[in-house]
Amino acid sequence: MHPAVLSHPLAHLAAGAFVSFEGWVRNHNAGKTVLALEYEVYTTLALKEGERIVATAIERFDLLGAIAYHRYGTLQLGDIAVWVGTTAAHRRQAFAGTAYIIDEIKCRLPIWKKEYYAGAPATWVYCREHRH
Repeated sequence: MHPAVLSHPLAHLAAGAFVSFEGWVRNHNAGKTVLALEYEVYTTLALKEGERIVATAIERFDLLGAIAYHRYGTLQLGDIAVWVGTTAAHRRQAFAGTAYIIDEIKCRLPIWKKEYYAGAPATWVYCREHRH
C-alpha cells in the first residue's frame, strides 16, 4: 500500500504534527549481500497485538491517530516492509508515538523474516533480532 493512502485517514484539524516511519528492504545485513526478503506472519496474533500497541501509543502519547502496516510475503530491495504514521497536537508526541510503535512491533509481533543472500543460503530470522 502506498504511504499517501495509509496516511490519509490520519488527517485531523487538531493535528500540528504528522510523523511517519518507513522500514525499507536494504541490500545488506550482517556483512552479507541481501537480494530479497520474505516475511511470514502469525496473522491473528499479530493483528491483535498490533491493535494493542497502537491503542497504548494513542493513550500514552496523547496521539490523535496512529496506523501501523507490516507487509508479508516476498519483498524486493527498496520495498517498504513496515510503515507507521501518527498525528498529534505537537511534534514531540508524534515522534515519541511513532518510535514506540515501531519498537514494539519489532519486539512483540510474531513476524519472521527470511533473508535471501548472494552466495550464501537463505536464513530465517526472527524480527526481534533487528531492533536497531
